[in-house]
Amino acid sequence: MKVATSIIQKEKSHFFDGVKACIPTLLGYLSIGFAAGVIEKTAGLSVLEIILMSSLIYAGSAQFIAAGMIAVNASATAIIFTIFFVNLRHLLLSAALSPYFRHLTPLKNSLIGALLTDETFGVAINESRNKKYISEKWMHGLNITAYLNWIIANIAGAYFGQWITNPEQFGLDFALPAMFIGLLVIQMLGRKKYFIDVVVAICAVIVGVGVSFISSSSIGVIVAIILASTIGMVVEKWK
Repeated sequence: MKVATSIIQKEKSHFFDGVKACIPTLLGYLSIGFAAGVIEKTAGLSVLEIILMSSLIYAGSAQFIAAGMIAVNASATAIIFTIFFVNLRHLLLSAALSPYFRHLTPLKNSLIGALLTDETFGVAINESRNKKYISEKWMHGLNITAYLNWIIANIAGAYFGQWITNPEQFGLDFALPAMFIGLLVIQMLGRKKYFIDVVVAICAVIVGVGVSFISSSSIGVIVAIILASTIGMVVEKWK
């Protein structure tokens, strides 16, 4: 017990270390959140409704989908179920990070998981290299910074959206993929396992594209994650 406690204390980082770790993702959050606010405003939502959506749903893809479905007068039930299935990937993200927080209570784990996103997951996984635990304070710094930045970006988009009718004209639609590419490159350079990473990337692309031809792109992403990560694990063990 004392050994485990000393390990946790040794690997702890401060809240503001998590804030600094979030900085590379802020630009992507600002641009995507801004675009989401613009689209939500165009769909007929008020600034207050946009604040509530960004605060409670807090998911870029889900908010874009919800705004589009609201614009065509889709039912609340259809919107809820669509968002639920789109965000099923968060089960995989949480499962992947859970071993690094096994020293926390279920309540504390729930607080961390409630604000986990694709981007903060990417940063946290990069932080977890060669560690048995991730600091709770560090994770809160990362999550809360991203969360507040997302809400502010949505509000800005809602306010200035009346003057922007075509977000794609400014490249806002590519901000999220660009941010993920940056996080991926940073993680690959840090791991220095280029052969395995390239194999996993190629497998993920092939599986994701292949599945999307016979099913939805969301299902393709989930299947690609499962199969590519399994292949990567097998290759790493084999080497």
